[in-house]
Amino acid sequence: MQRIAAVNPAVAEGKAKQLLDGVKAKIGMTPNLMKTLATAPAALEAYLNFGAALGTGNLDAKFREQIALAVAQANSCEYCLSAHSAIGKMVGLKPEEIATSREAHSADAKRDAGLQFVQALVVQRGMVSDQAVAHVKAAGFSDGDIAEIVANVAVNIFTNYFNHVARTDVDFPRVAVAMETTSVT
Repeated sequence: MQRIAAVNPAVAEGKAKQLLDGVKAKIGMTPNLMKTLATAPAALEAYLNFGAALGTGNLDAKFREQIALAVAQANSCEYCLSAHSAIGKMVGLKPEEIATSREAHSADAKRDAGLQFVQALVVQRGMVSDQAVAHVKAAGFSDGDIAEIVANVAVNIFTNYFNHVARTDVDFPRVAVAMETTSVT
C-alpha cells in the first residue's frame, strides 16, 4: 500500500497543477511517481529540471535508460525497473539490452564499461577506486561524460529511494526485481 498519497491532477492547485499539467502535455500521461512527488512541488520541479538538463547532455537517451535500469536493479526499485523498462523500449532498447542493462552489462564495450562504473558508484556509494575511473576513461568516456554518469546515477537514486519510502504504486507493466545482482570487484 502506498505510504505517501499521490496528488490527483484533477484537483491539484498552484505549482503542483502546473507541473503535473506539463508532465501530461509532454508524455501523454501522469505517472504515479510524478503525482506522488507533487506532494512537494519543489521536489517534483527539482526532479523534472534535473532530468531535462541531463537530456541536453552528451549521453544519449538509450544510455541514460541503461543507467536507470542498472541503478534500479542495484537498489531493488520495482517502480523504476518497470518504468525504465517501458521507457527503454520507447527509446529503442531491445529486450536483451534491457535485461543486460539491469545486470550492468552491454554488448557494446564502451557502454559495458560505463554500466560497470554505474554499478560501482551505487554499490560503493560513490567511493570508487582510481582503477574504476581509469577503466571508464580507457573505454572512451571523457571527464564530462563521467560527470554526467554520476549525475544520472544521482537522479535515479533519488527516485529509487523516494519510491521505497512512498511505496509508489507501479503504473507501468510490472517488472520484478531480480534476486541476484552482479557483484562489483
